[in-house]
Amino acid sequence: MSHGPRGGLLRRHRDFRLLWCGETAGKFGASVTGVAMPLAAVSTLHAGTFEVGLLSAAAWAPWLIIGLPVGAWVDRLPRRPVMLASAAVSLVLFTALPVTAWSGRLSIGLLLAVALLAGTAAVFFQTAYSAYLPSILEARDQPEGNAKLHGSASAAQIAGLGSGGLIAQVAGAVNGMFANAATFLVSLLCLAGIRHREPRVTATGRRSASLADDVREGLRLIAGDPWFRTFTLFGAASNLALMGYQSIQVVFLVRTVGLTPGAVGALVAATSAGGVAGALAARAVADRIGTARATLLFELLLPLLGLLIPLTTEGPGTLLFVVGGFSVVAGVVAGNIIKASFQQRYCPPDLLGRLTASTAFLSYGTIPLGALLGGVLGTTLGLRTAMAVTTAGVPLAALILFFSPVRRTRDLPTSRRAAGDPLPPPATDGEPALPRH
Repeated sequence: MSHGPRGGLLRRHRDFRLLWCGETAGKFGASVTGVAMPLAAVSTLHAGTFEVGLLSAAAWAPWLIIGLPVGAWVDRLPRRPVMLASAAVSLVLFTALPVTAWSGRLSIGLLLAVALLAGTAAVFFQTAYSAYLPSILEARDQPEGNAKLHGSASAAQIAGLGSGGLIAQVAGAVNGMFANAATFLVSLLCLAGIRHREPRVTATGRRSASLADDVREGLRLIAGDPWFRTFTLFGAASNLALMGYQSIQVVFLVRTVGLTPGAVGALVAATSAGGVAGALAARAVADRIGTARATLLFELLLPLLGLLIPLTTEGPGTLLFVVGGFSVVAGVVAGNIIKASFQQRYCPPDLLGRLTASTAFLSYGTIPLGALLGGVLGTTLGLRTAMAVTTAGVPLAALILFFSPVRRTRDLPTSRRAAGDPLPPPATDGEPALPRH
């Protein structure tokens, strides 16, 4: 296969084009639901602040409950059937919500059950998807494929967040779930149309005899390495704070600031545009000042502007929410890009999969706890005070990086040997997360 011109991968690779279409549609639908479901709880069911926080927690709880075993288990199976089953389950779940509402049986309990089950399907889908892409692309096409998937996913997320509020305002928050169901149908059809079939998974001498061994090896890698340990602890603390304020920001904007659902969607979409800015700035800033210093800039200094979020008021005061949220999201995305590049260089290739699964479990595991924290603080202290506490937690979490080896170097290490680790490094030499996801 020859190298095509820029953008040629989508034209010449049918299977990748289908995967790209399905994943982009899925990101759009998930973003719509991220706005529509809390709005349904608030506007249709008149849910309290704690119940809305619990709803966000339920969507992420499966990462804490089953994330580790799923990561090891999916690695032993053909990924496409897992993705197909996950998309089909999500399609049924999000179609059932508006249908149930028409019969007058919609309840907070049902929303929680759907959020939990859809979150479980997402764990299987995302875990399988991350390992599936390399199987359909040649190594030389993978950078282009990753760039297209991440770029379109960011654009779809921004569009979905903005559309979520508008859809909820025009069609109703519950009926907005049909938009997410439709995207899962698109994803299902695209995946079904992929012709590539993975080879049958067979045991090899490099694979351990049990899933528990794989899980333990990944956890030992994090616990025994100061760099992995630092970034994992920071990710867990940061996600706790991020989800703390994100889980109640819709309630805050509707009930405290007094905005309409359409305005809420527009504001959240504007803050999400920070992800695009962060992605564009990450490499240039890291090249200029060093990867370690850039990490502190993006993760500690930039999120300080997030303290503007709880000061938001109606009218021109909404700019405070945009500036604060934009800065936090930009810092998170840029920091995640630098961290991912560091891990790919620094971690031995044969351990990278287990490292990814273990860090996802530990980092994502605090997301449901953060959602519960936001709900509890919002109920007991009031929404504006809860937003102040949780947004302050984002830069405070970065103190873990400040009081670590990150502060004492210009660049993150590019191999375990360069960092003084006695274990054999990977044969590379060069430059080095939704929630931090």
